[in-house]
Amino acid sequence: MRLGTVGVAGMALVVAALGLSGCSADSPQSATSTDPQPPADTTGTGAAVLDANFADPDVLEVDGVYYAYATNDNNRNVQLASSTDLLEWTVLPDALPDLPSWIIPGKTWAPEVTEITPGSFAMYFTATNFQPTLQCIGVATATDPAGPFTVQGDKMLICPADEGGAIDASTAMIDGTLQLLWKNDGNCCSLDTWLQATPLSADGLSTAGGTTKLIMQTEEWEGDLVEAPTLVDRGDQLVLLYSANAYSDDRYAVGAATAPTLGGPWLKEPAPILSTENSDGAYRGPGGQDLVVGPDGADYLAFHGWDANYTYRALYVAPVEWDGDIPQLANAASTP
Repeated sequence: MRLGTVGVAGMALVVAALGLSGCSADSPQSATSTDPQPPADTTGTGAAVLDANFADPDVLEVDGVYYAYATNDNNRNVQLASSTDLLEWTVLPDALPDLPSWIIPGKTWAPEVTEITPGSFAMYFTATNFQPTLQCIGVATATDPAGPFTVQGDKMLICPADEGGAIDASTAMIDGTLQLLWKNDGNCCSLDTWLQATPLSADGLSTAGGTTKLIMQTEEWEGDLVEAPTLVDRGDQLVLLYSANAYSDDRYAVGAATAPTLGGPWLKEPAPILSTENSDGAYRGPGGQDLVVGPDGADYLAFHGWDANYTYRALYVAPVEWDGDIPQLANAASTP
C-alpha cells in the first residue's frame, strides 16, 4: 500500500480499460488450480486485469515495475505478479516460500510489502499462529521486491489473543513515523472489530509505541465487521479506506472515513464508496483495496471482486477521481 501522500493527477491512462479487489477472516481457497493469467480483453468496464483467484491485493511500485501481492493460492503462501502498466501482469514465484515451525501453513492472507529503505523490503502478512492458534501478523524481509522473503523473529509481530488475533496489515507514513494498520479479528469470536494503528521501529521489524484505535463497525451496511485498512495522508486530512461486511457475497464493499489526526475524530462516509450496487454490478463484492499511482501519475484503486459464479476473487485496477478527500470511481457513486 501507499506510504505518505497519494498524488492527485489527470486520468489519461486507458480510463475504461481498468477495473477493482479485499481481505477477510476465513478466506476461501479458489476453485481454480492453474496460475492466474491476464484476460484476453481488458477494454470493457468491469474486466479483471488478472482473472483468477488473487484476493486481498497489495501493490508496490519499485523502479517503474508494479508488484502485486495476494492471499495464498496456487500452492503459494503469497501470490505475486508484476506489471509495468497495471494492465498486463506476469505471474512470479511464491514471494514467501518458507514458513517457520511456529506458523501453521494454509492461511497466509493479505500481505503488505513496504520499502523500508532503498533495497530493503518488509512484508507484513497474516498467518495462523501456533500458540495461541489465531490469525496474527508476522513480518518477513527481502532485498528484492520479488523476494523470496524470509520470516523474521520467533513469534508474530501483532497477536492480541484477547482481541481474537490480528489480520489485514498495511502501512502508512504519518508525521514521520511508519504506522502499521491492522484489524483485530474480533468477528472470529463475537467481539467488535477495530481498525488500529501501531508505530513501528525504524527498521520495521518491531513495534515502537502504543496502539491507537481508529474505527469499528457502526453502520448498517458494515454488518459485523470492518477490515482491510488503507491509510492515506492528504496533508490536512487523513483518509482511511476500509472493507466491511461478509467477504463471501455482494454485501462486501469499500468505505471511507476522514480525520485530522490518527486520534480522530473520525467521520465516516454514510455509504460505501464502492459496492456491487453502486457499480451497477460491474464489481461483485469488491474489497481488499489499495491505492496506487499509475505510470501516468494518476491515482488508481486496486482491489478484488468475485467472478460471475462466485468461485474466486480476481484482481481489478480502476482509475479514481477525488471528491474532496474521498476517492471515487468514475462509474461508482456513493449515495447517502
